[in-house]
Amino acid sequence: MDLLVLPSILLIISTVHAFQYTELVQHVNSHQEEYVEALRDWVAIESDSSNVLKRPDLHRMMEVVAQKLRLMGGAVELVDIGEQELPDGQTLALPKVVTAKFGSDPNKYTVCIYGHVDVQPAKLEDGWATDPYNLTDINGNLYGRGASDNKAPVLAWIHAVEAYQALNIDLPVNVKFVIEGMEETGSNGLDAMILAQRDTFFTDVDYIIISDCGWLSRRPALTYGTRGNCYFYAEVEGPKQDLHSGVYGGTVIEPMTDLIGILDTLISPSGKILVPGIREAVAPLSDEEWKMYQDIQFDIENYKTKIGVNQLMYSNKVDLLAHMWRYPTVSIHGIEGAFSDPGTKTVIPAKVTAKFSIRQVPNMDPAMVKKQVTDYLHSVFTKRKSPNKLKVTMVIGAKPWLADTQHPLYEAGKAAVKRVFDMDPDLIREGGTIPIARTFQDVTGKSIIMMPIGGFDDGLHSQNEKMSRYNYIEGTKLFIAYLNEVSQIKKTSV
Repeated sequence: MDLLVLPSILLIISTVHAFQYTELVQHVNSHQEEYVEALRDWVAIESDSSNVLKRPDLHRMMEVVAQKLRLMGGAVELVDIGEQELPDGQTLALPKVVTAKFGSDPNKYTVCIYGHVDVQPAKLEDGWATDPYNLTDINGNLYGRGASDNKAPVLAWIHAVEAYQALNIDLPVNVKFVIEGMEETGSNGLDAMILAQRDTFFTDVDYIIISDCGWLSRRPALTYGTRGNCYFYAEVEGPKQDLHSGVYGGTVIEPMTDLIGILDTLISPSGKILVPGIREAVAPLSDEEWKMYQDIQFDIENYKTKIGVNQLMYSNKVDLLAHMWRYPTVSIHGIEGAFSDPGTKTVIPAKVTAKFSIRQVPNMDPAMVKKQVTDYLHSVFTKRKSPNKLKVTMVIGAKPWLADTQHPLYEAGKAAVKRVFDMDPDLIREGGTIPIARTFQDVTGKSIIMMPIGGFDDGLHSQNEKMSRYNYIEGTKLFIAYLNEVSQIKKTSV
């Protein structure tokens, strides 16, 4: 071979292997209307996992996802995860979990992307300005139930893989998908599926990526922690039937009075949890964390305006963020058996059940919290010397999840955000609970990152949920860039 030709060949080879980010971005920009139409099609499917009457729509949603991935050439499976038992004893088939695989190069990392395509309930009469199942573009915002949580992020990952394929560019990493249809109601059956496939589907996975969360402000974010959740029922039972307050009021010790009395001992007006042992178990706030919170972009006044209050529990940013993310809290959600309809009804309920939760943080243990709460409420109730009966039950015990922000996954995330948005991301935690993150961590032992593209004002679970066109399209570019950045992680740093 002519030695003069060799440099040209080497140049061509290096160009082929260079990251063709500009070309990929151009592809995304030129296909954004197709992406919006794909989201419109998905939002139109009423995949409400809480409504058993919508279960056929949910099954159809999973088939649509599977078919989309099949048409892209993925190795797709619809995994049967069994049945769901309804309160009346009947059983109903759970929606199958969609798994897919793109690429099997043993010399590349393998990433697994988790998402869900079920949604919260939504009706126009709930206060929506538009039909929640007809994606509506208003001033660059795409309104529709599930648009942000979690259909657009799932589609953005699919579009990212499609972009590489369309330009005949090898995926820089092998990509696997796990898409479920029961996340909004507790991910029934998914834990067992992950455990069952730990040594098969997940055996070659290096990293897991979750994009089921959102930014804190207009600045892009990487999420490294979520709170867990212990959900309780406290039931007080008294007379054998409801009583008339005019006839029996003043003669019986009322279950509602007992219940309100013990609920009032859970938390102080200033937000201090009064259950012994809970505050003592919380991991202390480190100096490094304090500094991270100081640097995060967060406007307290905007936050107050957004939720419609004139006073918050804390007045400075660090305290507020810390209590939103890394301290536990007690929330009382409702009382079953109480009269709550419009109008008046002079009833003494015979049995009332309070529903409350305690958000878990490191180093709290749900089993210990269950004992602490149960023992405490019974001790408080005993002091009332009431003849009524108290029963305390914990129905959810989800653990918190926390990642190492120094892990190469997060360094890759920072680089991808910098490339796409030309700024550094905020490193944030979520106050809510994404139980599957902890399941993935405990069962597979793989490292996890949460990479949101949803906006801070998307209205998840609320009326007028939306995904901005900007976040959807730029989020697709972020995922494209991130796959490349992950491929650059040095083997020695894992």
